[in-house]
Amino acid sequence: MAHDPQKQAAIEEAARELLAHGGPDCRTDPHVPLEAMKRAQEAGATADEIATEMRRQRATQP
Repeated sequence: MAHDPQKQAAIEEAARELLAHGGPDCRTDPHVPLEAMKRAQEAGATADEIATEMRRQRATQP
């Protein structure tokens, strides 16, 4: 987990948006997940941190 609360929030948002807008939705509006990824990277997140958060979110989904 990131120690910076803003960075962690950006990582969580990016993971959430990538999971929500992956697949067919991404083809119709790729800007949502791409902008979330951009914000996370600007906050200092790495692709590995976002991927780890995506796995965590996927595992906790009902």
